[in-house]
Amino acid sequence: MSETRSVGYWGSVWEKFKRDRFALAALVIIIFLFGLAVFQNFLAGNKPIVMKYEGSYYFPVLFHYPEFFQTNFKELAKELPEGDFAVFPPVRYSPTENDLLSILVPPSSDHLFGTDDRGRDVLSRMIHGARISLSIGFIAVGISAVIGIILGGIAGYYGGKTDFIVSRLFEVMMTFPVFFLILTILAFRDPSIYNIMIVIGVTSWTGVARLIRGEFLRLRRYAYVDAAIALGGNDARVMSKHMLPNALTPVLVDCTFGIAGAILVESALSFLGFGVPPPDPSWGDILSQSQRYVDFAWWLVLFPGAAIFLTVTAFNLVGEGFRNAVDPKFTAER
Repeated sequence: MSETRSVGYWGSVWEKFKRDRFALAALVIIIFLFGLAVFQNFLAGNKPIVMKYEGSYYFPVLFHYPEFFQTNFKELAKELPEGDFAVFPPVRYSPTENDLLSILVPPSSDHLFGTDDRGRDVLSRMIHGARISLSIGFIAVGISAVIGIILGGIAGYYGGKTDFIVSRLFEVMMTFPVFFLILTILAFRDPSIYNIMIVIGVTSWTGVARLIRGEFLRLRRYAYVDAAIALGGNDARVMSKHMLPNALTPVLVDCTFGIAGAILVESALSFLGFGVPPPDPSWGDILSQSQRYVDFAWWLVLFPGAAIFLTVTAFNLVGEGFRNAVDPKFTAER
């Protein structure tokens, strides 16, 4: 007789998630974007991945060599003696490399996604911009999740006057239009990727806080929480070790949607000139350049716009699929 193996809770969630083809396809897109972000220097750049020069091997993408300081590797590769070689990334342009002779060149064999108004390769900037967009999305959501978990946990665990005071704080934060609040704060701060992460994070925690508060109010009535307190567990230990693990599932779902929202906010900020400062590449910054050349430089609209749309849609679809998978009302017929 064959044994039936239990897949566990997360195994069951994965089995349900796989049934949603749109969510699964979106997850593949997200994994692809992570690949771009992690291996961006191996995919686009003007430094060789590996180079043999005068009998020695070098890896300029990974390491800095003082003897090649300010060396133009493309020109050096043309003059390599026999037996030496240089292997460049598929896109042989740096995202900050200007070419004044190739300004606003449409897509071609040399520049697959064309160039911008400074002669920079758009495909290279798109690849390197993926890391910035994903970093802002995840770190901003991480900051908001930490703040929301702490405040929501305190409100839900203690209840009473504490819950009343913290809940009023939630409501005060929710009265401010988040995007305009972010613009106001950034107007008084130096533009940087770190400031953008922090500002988005500290203005977007109310959703997580309300979810954690509701879960803690529910879990606080369970017998195992009373038992943990009776056995001498302090409040911080009971909340972090016994209650939080059982309250995280809806938060994880909300964070998935939050990442998409943070990426969209960063793109909008960059489009308005409050985003990642140049010369760092950003999808929103590329899109903002199209305002002056929208009549003919269609590639400056199409490619970054499509990347933002695809990324935000993918995270939303994954979040929806994950929500359906963890929902106890979800069935195979749904």
